[in-house]
Amino acid sequence: MKIAIIGSGGREHALAATISKSPTINEIFCIPGNAGTLEIATNVDIDINKFDKVHQFINENSVDLVVVGPEQPLVNGIVDYLEKFKIKVFGPNKIASQLEGSKIFTKKLCQEYNIPTANFGIFENIIDAKKFLENTKYPNVIKADNLAAGKGVYICNNERESFMAVEEIFDGKFGEAKNVLIEEFLKGEEMSYFIISDGISIKSFETAQDHKRVLEGDNGKNTGGMGAYSPSRLISNDLENKILNKIINPTLKGLSNLGTEYKGFLYAGLMIIENEPYLIEYNVRMGDPECQTILPKLKTDLVEVLEACCDKKLASVNIEWINKKSLCVVLCSKGYPDIYQKNILIDNLENFNLDKNNFMFHAGTKKEKDKIYANGGRVLNFISLSDDFLKARNEVHQSIKKLNWNGGFYRKDIGYKVID
Repeated sequence: MKIAIIGSGGREHALAATISKSPTINEIFCIPGNAGTLEIATNVDIDINKFDKVHQFINENSVDLVVVGPEQPLVNGIVDYLEKFKIKVFGPNKIASQLEGSKIFTKKLCQEYNIPTANFGIFENIIDAKKFLENTKYPNVIKADNLAAGKGVYICNNERESFMAVEEIFDGKFGEAKNVLIEEFLKGEEMSYFIISDGISIKSFETAQDHKRVLEGDNGKNTGGMGAYSPSRLISNDLENKILNKIINPTLKGLSNLGTEYKGFLYAGLMIIENEPYLIEYNVRMGDPECQTILPKLKTDLVEVLEACCDKKLASVNIEWINKKSLCVVLCSKGYPDIYQKNILIDNLENFNLDKNNFMFHAGTKKEKDKIYANGGRVLNFISLSDDFLKARNEVHQSIKKLNWNGGFYRKDIGYKVID
């Protein structure tokens, strides 16, 4: 069987590594992939936003299944495009992908189906938004409606910060903005809850907690994610039932009433307040770095799960997990998430041997003339499985120290709420 994975980050390397374990796999293509995927797959240098070129390659190479990693091609409709040619694709279609593509689409769905979420207002211009902000409570949350690679969210403590956020969004910092979303600030603890769906049935796909802020203690600017741990310390049978009954199932019903179904991973970013879940946002794919944190715990053949989703047979698959805790730390280029240097050599990687409980997934890397260079903000992901979160974190820190790359930095406190 041949599989093509769309994307080039840590999530896609984790998917490729997990898929490569399946006895059914003959060949993996990563479009475009990174220096890590090169070890287990054939990297294909195609712009993932040029669907016709992607289709041409898939067709010419008789690919059996396409797995879409990142959100942008999903929101742009790559699944619909490829399915027109009878190609098997794992991922949600264009309408369903609006759950991530438009925060306002999701908020309106929440309103219609009584899904618990923060109170909100939608504003089409700076003047109306600022007028509203003159009489609002602080802190508040201001969001760009469109995709913003995990960065288009501002937590504002006063009017000055709010005005600046609105101005930056309408000035196009995250692409053209027709609307801005202003929400009340929910005070609780965040949790990421994942499901996988075939359009008929759903199954839980573990929980995690990521650390978005660049500085220790969850301070500083928002990033794509500095690290994560799994499972969340908050999860219980009672809370899981509430998440499914109050949030996930009504969302899927809403999509069904719009004439569509949900196939793929669905990631609910939640705020838990006194054991009650509130929806912050949806992502229509596995998170990054949550994917890198969760997949090493998967016991079941991932290819079997993905195929079952595409064939609407998920109900017949039993998804099993290794009973261990997992912790991931992201090694970033100095300067991230602001300006950072690219094409920085990373030594020592070729001699790096990891055991069955320790993993390293590449993100922003490339290989040239047998040398590996950092070419992105988030560069490498180090993961460890253990019976204990502290031991897992210590193992990860040992791996990073062993690499001894002076071009990067990392947060040393990932998982502090479950450790310290």
